[in-house]
Amino acid sequence: MNKILTLPRLKAMKSQSKPIAMLTAYDYPSAMLAEEAEVDIILVGDSLGNVVLGYQTTIPVTLEDMIYHTRAVVRGAPNTMVVVDMPFATYRLGPEATLRNAARLMQEGGAHAVKLEGGAELADEIRTLTAAGIPVIGHLGLTPQSVHQIGGYKVQGKSSLEAEKLLSDAKALEQAGAFGVVLELVTEELATVVTRSLEISTIGIGAGRGCDGQVLVYHDLLRYGSGVRDKRFVKSYANIGDTIRTAISEYVQEVKAQHFPTDKHVFSAEQPTTTTAALYGGDTKQ
Repeated sequence: MNKILTLPRLKAMKSQSKPIAMLTAYDYPSAMLAEEAEVDIILVGDSLGNVVLGYQTTIPVTLEDMIYHTRAVVRGAPNTMVVVDMPFATYRLGPEATLRNAARLMQEGGAHAVKLEGGAELADEIRTLTAAGIPVIGHLGLTPQSVHQIGGYKVQGKSSLEAEKLLSDAKALEQAGAFGVVLELVTEELATVVTRSLEISTIGIGAGRGCDGQVLVYHDLLRYGSGVRDKRFVKSYANIGDTIRTAISEYVQEVKAQHFPTDKHVFSAEQPTTTTAALYGGDTKQ
Protein backbone atom coordinates (compact mmCIF):
# COMPACT_ATOMS: atom_id res chain seq x y z
CA MET A 1 0.00 0.00 0.00
CA ASN A 2 1.24 3.51 -0.82
CA LYS A 3 2.11 5.94 1.92
CA ILE A 4 1.16 9.54 1.20
CA LEU A 5 4.26 11.38 0.06
CA THR A 6 5.19 14.06 2.58
CA LEU A 7 7.13 17.23 1.85
CA PRO A 8 10.20 16.02 3.80
CA ARG A 9 10.18 12.76 1.82
CA LEU A 10 9.82 14.71 -1.41
CA LYS A 11 12.83 16.84 -0.49
CA ALA A 12 14.79 13.68 0.34
CA MET A 13 13.95 12.22 -3.07
CA LYS A 14 15.66 15.19 -4.72
CA SER A 15 18.75 14.95 -2.53
CA GLN A 16 18.95 11.21 -3.23
CA SER A 17 18.33 11.67 -6.98
CA LYS A 18 15.18 9.53 -6.86
CA PRO A 19 12.90 10.53 -9.77
CA ILE A 20 9.33 11.64 -9.00
CA ALA A 21 6.46 10.18 -11.05
CA MET A 22 3.40 12.43 -11.23
CA LEU A 23 0.24 11.69 -13.24
CA THR A 24 -3.00 13.58 -13.73
CA ALA A 25 -6.30 11.97 -12.79
CA TYR A 26 -9.79 13.42 -12.75
CA ASP A 27 -12.13 10.75 -11.36
CA TYR A 28 -12.41 7.83 -8.95
CA PRO A 29 -11.45 4.88 -11.21
CA SER A 30 -8.53 6.74 -12.80
CA ALA A 31 -7.18 7.73 -9.40
CA MET A 32 -7.59 4.20 -8.08
CA LEU A 33 -5.58 2.77 -10.99
CA ALA A 34 -2.90 5.44 -10.57
CA GLU A 35 -2.52 4.59 -6.90
CA GLU A 36 -2.35 0.86 -7.65
CA ALA A 37 0.45 1.66 -10.13
CA GLU A 38 2.26 3.48 -7.28
CA VAL A 39 2.57 6.97 -8.77
CA ASP A 40 4.15 9.39 -6.30
CA ILE A 41 1.78 12.33 -6.85
CA ILE A 42 -1.60 12.69 -8.54
CA LEU A 43 -2.36 16.06 -10.08
CA VAL A 44 -6.00 17.04 -10.51
CA GLY A 45 -5.15 19.38 -13.33
CA ASP A 46 -7.39 22.03 -14.78
CA SER A 47 -6.54 20.19 -18.01
CA LEU A 48 -9.74 18.33 -17.13
CA GLY A 49 -11.37 21.20 -19.00
CA ASN A 50 -9.82 19.92 -22.24
CA VAL A 51 -9.85 16.15 -21.77
CA VAL A 52 -12.95 15.60 -19.63
CA LEU A 53 -15.27 18.59 -20.03
CA GLY A 54 -14.64 19.27 -23.73
CA TYR A 55 -13.44 22.88 -23.54
CA GLN A 56 -10.86 24.27 -25.96
CA THR A 57 -8.80 25.75 -23.12
CA THR A 58 -8.56 25.49 -19.35
CA ILE A 59 -9.99 28.97 -18.82
CA PRO A 60 -13.69 27.99 -18.41
CA VAL A 61 -12.89 25.55 -15.57
CA THR A 62 -14.40 26.71 -12.28
CA LEU A 63 -13.48 26.28 -8.64
CA GLU A 64 -16.57 24.09 -8.21
CA ASP A 65 -15.37 21.86 -11.08
CA MET A 66 -12.03 21.39 -9.36
CA ILE A 67 -13.57 20.66 -5.96
CA TYR A 68 -15.96 18.09 -7.47
CA HIS A 69 -13.24 16.20 -9.34
CA THR A 70 -10.75 16.41 -6.48
CA ARG A 71 -13.23 14.75 -4.14
CA ALA A 72 -13.56 11.84 -6.53
CA VAL A 73 -9.79 11.50 -6.94
CA VAL A 74 -9.16 11.56 -3.18
CA ARG A 75 -11.74 8.81 -2.71
CA GLY A 76 -10.01 6.73 -5.37
CA ALA A 77 -6.48 7.31 -4.11
CA PRO A 78 -6.63 7.79 -0.33
CA ASN A 79 -2.97 6.88 0.11
CA THR A 80 -1.45 9.13 -2.56
CA MET A 81 -0.47 12.79 -2.42
CA VAL A 82 -3.07 14.79 -4.38
CA VAL A 83 -2.22 18.22 -5.78
CA VAL A 84 -4.95 20.32 -7.36
CA ASP A 85 -4.74 23.23 -9.79
CA MET A 86 -6.22 26.52 -8.73
CA PRO A 87 -8.26 27.42 -11.83
CA PHE A 88 -8.24 30.65 -13.78
CA ALA A 89 -9.23 33.79 -11.83
CA THR A 90 -9.26 32.08 -8.42
CA TYR A 91 -5.89 33.59 -7.50
CA ARG A 92 -3.94 36.75 -8.41
CA LEU A 93 -6.76 38.38 -6.47
CA GLY A 94 -4.70 39.36 -3.46
CA PRO A 95 -3.59 37.10 -0.61
CA GLU A 96 -6.91 37.00 1.28
CA ALA A 97 -9.10 36.02 -1.69
CA THR A 98 -6.52 33.50 -2.88
CA LEU A 99 -6.40 31.96 0.59
CA ARG A 100 -10.20 31.60 0.69
CA ASN A 101 -10.24 29.76 -2.63
CA ALA A 102 -7.28 27.53 -1.80
CA ALA A 103 -8.84 26.67 1.55
CA ARG A 104 -11.97 25.43 -0.26
CA LEU A 105 -9.87 23.09 -2.39
CA MET A 106 -8.29 21.70 0.78
CA GLN A 107 -11.39 21.58 3.02
CA GLU A 108 -14.08 20.66 0.50
CA GLY A 109 -11.98 18.85 -2.08
CA GLY A 110 -9.57 17.08 0.26
CA ALA A 111 -6.43 18.11 -1.63
CA HIS A 112 -3.02 17.95 0.02
CA ALA A 113 -1.55 20.87 -1.94
CA VAL A 114 -2.42 23.43 -4.61
CA LYS A 115 -0.68 24.48 -7.83
CA LEU A 116 -0.48 28.03 -9.19
CA GLU A 117 0.73 29.22 -12.59
CA GLY A 118 3.08 32.18 -12.53
CA GLY A 119 6.33 33.61 -11.23
CA ALA A 120 7.61 36.23 -8.82
CA GLU A 121 4.35 38.18 -8.95
CA LEU A 122 2.73 35.37 -6.92
CA ALA A 123 5.24 35.54 -4.05
CA ASP A 124 2.95 37.33 -1.58
CA GLU A 125 0.06 34.95 -2.24
CA ILE A 126 2.30 31.89 -1.90
CA ARG A 127 3.69 33.17 1.39
CA THR A 128 0.14 33.66 2.67
CA LEU A 129 -0.91 30.16 1.65
CA THR A 130 2.12 28.42 3.14
CA ALA A 131 1.81 30.44 6.35
CA ALA A 132 -1.76 29.11 6.61
CA GLY A 133 -0.53 25.54 6.21
CA ILE A 134 -1.37 25.09 2.51
CA PRO A 135 1.51 23.54 0.53
CA VAL A 136 2.07 25.14 -2.87
CA ILE A 137 3.74 23.97 -6.07
CA GLY A 138 4.47 26.51 -8.78
CA HIS A 139 4.16 26.22 -12.57
CA LEU A 140 6.46 27.98 -15.04
CA GLY A 141 7.18 27.89 -18.76
CA LEU A 142 4.08 27.31 -20.81
CA THR A 143 1.24 28.32 -18.51
CA PRO A 144 -2.04 27.19 -20.15
CA GLN A 145 -4.18 29.72 -18.27
CA SER A 146 -2.17 32.47 -20.01
CA VAL A 147 -2.21 30.84 -23.44
CA HIS A 148 -3.89 33.83 -25.10
CA GLN A 149 -1.38 36.23 -23.59
CA ILE A 150 1.74 34.23 -24.55
CA GLY A 151 0.51 33.58 -28.06
CA GLY A 152 -0.22 29.87 -28.12
CA TYR A 153 1.37 26.61 -27.08
CA LYS A 154 5.05 27.38 -27.71
CA VAL A 155 8.31 26.18 -26.17
CA GLN A 156 9.51 28.64 -23.55
CA GLY A 157 13.02 29.73 -22.56
CA LYS A 158 14.62 29.73 -26.01
CA SER A 159 16.05 33.24 -25.72
CA SER A 160 18.51 34.33 -23.04
CA LEU A 161 16.02 36.94 -21.83
CA GLU A 162 13.27 34.34 -21.39
CA ALA A 163 15.70 31.96 -19.71
CA GLU A 164 16.91 34.56 -17.21
CA LYS A 165 13.35 35.51 -16.29
CA LEU A 166 12.24 31.90 -15.84
CA LEU A 167 15.22 31.12 -13.61
CA SER A 168 14.57 34.27 -11.58
CA ASP A 169 10.89 33.34 -11.22
CA ALA A 170 11.78 29.82 -10.10
CA LYS A 171 14.05 31.17 -7.38
CA ALA A 172 11.33 33.62 -6.30
CA LEU A 173 8.82 30.76 -5.97
CA GLU A 174 11.29 28.80 -3.85
CA GLN A 175 11.97 31.79 -1.60
CA ALA A 176 8.22 32.37 -1.20
CA GLY A 177 7.80 28.84 0.18
CA ALA A 178 6.75 26.68 -2.79
CA PHE A 179 7.79 23.05 -2.35
CA GLY A 180 8.28 22.43 -6.07
CA VAL A 181 7.90 23.80 -9.58
CA VAL A 182 6.31 22.25 -12.67
CA LEU A 183 8.24 23.21 -15.80
CA GLU A 184 6.14 22.90 -18.96
CA LEU A 185 7.48 23.10 -22.53
CA VAL A 186 10.84 24.48 -21.48
CA THR A 187 14.11 23.78 -23.27
CA GLU A 188 15.99 20.86 -21.74
CA GLU A 189 19.07 22.99 -21.14
CA LEU A 190 17.17 25.62 -19.18
CA ALA A 191 15.16 23.06 -17.19
CA THR A 192 18.41 21.38 -16.15
CA VAL A 193 19.91 24.69 -15.02
CA VAL A 194 16.76 25.52 -13.04
CA THR A 195 16.72 22.09 -11.41
CA ARG A 196 20.35 22.40 -10.31
CA SER A 197 19.78 25.93 -9.03
CA LEU A 198 16.90 25.01 -6.69
CA GLU A 199 16.70 23.03 -3.48
CA ILE A 200 13.04 22.27 -4.21
CA SER A 201 11.91 19.70 -6.78
CA THR A 202 11.21 20.35 -10.44
CA ILE A 203 8.70 18.24 -12.34
CA GLY A 204 8.83 18.44 -16.10
CA ILE A 205 6.32 18.03 -18.88
CA GLY A 206 8.05 18.62 -22.18
CA ALA A 207 11.06 19.96 -20.25
CA GLY A 208 13.54 17.17 -20.88
CA ARG A 209 15.57 14.78 -18.77
CA GLY A 210 17.19 17.14 -16.28
CA CYS A 211 14.14 17.61 -14.03
CA ASP A 212 13.66 15.83 -10.70
CA GLY A 213 10.45 14.22 -11.96
CA GLN A 214 7.99 13.97 -14.81
CA VAL A 215 4.26 14.44 -15.22
CA LEU A 216 1.94 13.33 -18.02
CA VAL A 217 -1.76 13.74 -18.65
CA TYR A 218 -3.67 10.48 -18.06
CA HIS A 219 -5.47 10.67 -21.40
CA ASP A 220 -2.23 11.29 -23.32
CA LEU A 221 -0.38 8.44 -21.62
CA LEU A 222 -3.19 6.01 -22.46
CA ARG A 223 -4.50 7.60 -25.67
CA TYR A 224 -7.85 7.62 -23.93
CA GLY A 225 -10.43 9.53 -25.91
CA SER A 226 -11.25 10.38 -29.48
CA GLY A 227 -8.90 12.45 -31.57
CA VAL A 228 -5.98 12.46 -29.12
CA ARG A 229 -3.27 14.56 -30.77
CA ASP A 230 0.32 13.36 -30.96
CA LYS A 231 2.71 15.54 -28.97
CA ARG A 232 6.48 15.34 -29.26
CA PHE A 233 7.01 15.39 -25.50
CA VAL A 234 4.43 12.66 -24.75
CA LYS A 235 4.98 8.93 -24.74
CA SER A 236 1.80 6.86 -24.96
CA TYR A 237 2.06 3.53 -23.18
CA ALA A 238 -1.25 2.10 -24.44
CA ASN A 239 -4.05 2.87 -26.88
CA ILE A 240 -7.16 2.21 -24.87
CA GLY A 241 -9.15 4.67 -26.96
CA ASP A 242 -9.16 2.24 -29.88
CA THR A 243 -9.91 -0.68 -27.54
CA ILE A 244 -12.90 1.12 -26.01
CA ARG A 245 -14.23 2.27 -29.39
CA THR A 246 -13.98 -1.26 -30.84
CA ALA A 247 -15.71 -2.78 -27.82
CA ILE A 248 -18.61 -0.31 -27.96
CA SER A 249 -18.98 -0.87 -31.70
CA GLU A 250 -19.21 -4.64 -31.18
CA TYR A 251 -21.84 -4.11 -28.48
CA VAL A 252 -23.94 -1.92 -30.79
CA GLN A 253 -23.72 -4.46 -33.61
CA GLU A 254 -24.69 -7.37 -31.35
CA VAL A 255 -27.69 -5.52 -29.95
CA LYS A 256 -28.92 -4.62 -33.42
CA ALA A 257 -28.37 -8.19 -34.65
CA GLN A 258 -30.10 -9.54 -31.50
CA HIS A 259 -26.98 -11.50 -30.54
CA PHE A 260 -26.94 -9.88 -27.09
CA PRO A 261 -28.23 -10.78 -24.57
CA THR A 262 -27.95 -14.57 -24.84
CA ASP A 263 -29.18 -17.34 -22.54
CA LYS A 264 -26.33 -16.79 -20.09
CA HIS A 265 -27.25 -13.12 -19.62
CA VAL A 266 -30.91 -13.59 -18.61
CA PHE A 267 -32.79 -14.79 -15.54
CA SER A 268 -35.69 -17.28 -15.40
CA ALA A 269 -38.32 -17.87 -12.72
CA GLU A 270 -38.01 -21.13 -10.77
CA GLN A 271 -41.76 -21.70 -10.94
CA PRO A 272 -43.88 -20.58 -13.90
CA THR A 273 -46.35 -17.95 -12.77
CA THR A 274 -49.92 -17.58 -13.94
CA THR A 275 -49.01 -14.36 -15.72
CA THR A 276 -46.00 -15.74 -17.59
CA ALA A 277 -47.84 -18.94 -18.49
CA ALA A 278 -50.70 -16.94 -19.96
CA LEU A 279 -48.36 -14.67 -21.91
CA TYR A 280 -46.16 -17.40 -23.35
CA GLY A 281 -48.59 -20.29 -23.56
CA GLY A 282 -46.96 -22.16 -20.68
CA ASP A 283 -43.39 -21.69 -21.94
CA THR A 284 -41.67 -19.23 -19.61
CA LYS A 285 -38.25 -19.55 -21.27
CA GLN A 286 -39.03 -17.86 -24.58
